Amino acid sequence: MIPSELHKKIRQIQITAGKAVSDILAGEYHSVFKGRGMEFDEVRPYQPGDDVRTIDWNVTARTNEPHIKRYVEERELTILFLVDLSASGAFGSAGRLKNEVAAELCGLLAFAAIRNNDKAGLIVFSDAIELCIPPKKGTSHALRLVRDILHIRPQGRGTDITGVLNHVARVQKRRAVLFLISDFRAPDFSRALAATARRHDVIAISITDRAELELPKAGLLRLIDNESGQVQILDTSNKKVRRRYQALAAKRRQELAQLFKKQAIDHIPLVTDDDYVVDLVRFFRARERRRVH
Repeated sequence: MIPSELHKKIRQIQITAGKAVSDILAGEYHSVFKGRGMEFDEVRPYQPGDDVRTIDWNVTARTNEPHIKRYVEERELTILFLVDLSASGAFGSAGRLKNEVAAELCGLLAFAAIRNNDKAGLIVFSDAIELCIPPKKGTSHALRLVRDILHIRPQGRGTDITGVLNHVARVQKRRAVLFLISDFRAPDFSRALAATARRHDVIAISITDRAELELPKAGLLRLIDNESGQVQILDTSNKKVRRRYQALAAKRRQELAQLFKKQAIDHIPLVTDDDYVVDLVRFFRARERRRVH
């Protein structure tokens, strides 16, 4: 039985995501992802004007007639959402928790995928694999992804990105588009990320709360790390303390961006109080421009 509050939240995400997909995102999604993959269709005789790079030399040698391999656009893609719901995501200073933003993002992108006849699946993780839903099509399936993200109560508190990427390597043999959604507060995962990116199309979406970037001037604040339980007291009335906090946050974001850039992984940095639909559209358009040129 779904609690009425959860049902209301799911319905709200469905309406918001459906409108965004219909009005804005569907075309952007299609232009970026459709045509990315090609599958073999047939071998046929060479015709004037065919690209000589597609000649099948084995068939040509056997028949003494030039033949080419013909490829067609993949009929469907597999989209897999890897969503970090560790304890650090249960934080929000602007009305929405980071975990809630992650659920909304999944809903939005899942509806875009379903509308384009792609399959969408979900893996929820913390410092362990919490939930796996195999990729399927259909609106009801997209709603299930949203419901399960909102409803699940993870057992783990930490974040193991290496673990979830290794899990994907075991269960997802065919190439897929992976949306890795996290605040990326985790031990070094660079090697697993590089290995995953060689096989799959990885898009990293980092979610940050505004209060994690800059402190308000509010006197003594007691800060608790939800994952480790570590407590720190800061005097936010001190300008140097606020500047130091801001500088450390900026350095961390820069290092994360450099990691993704070094491994040629697309990165969408989101802040919880921003309009993430605008950020997604901006990303899709930039990616499409790179693809064309």
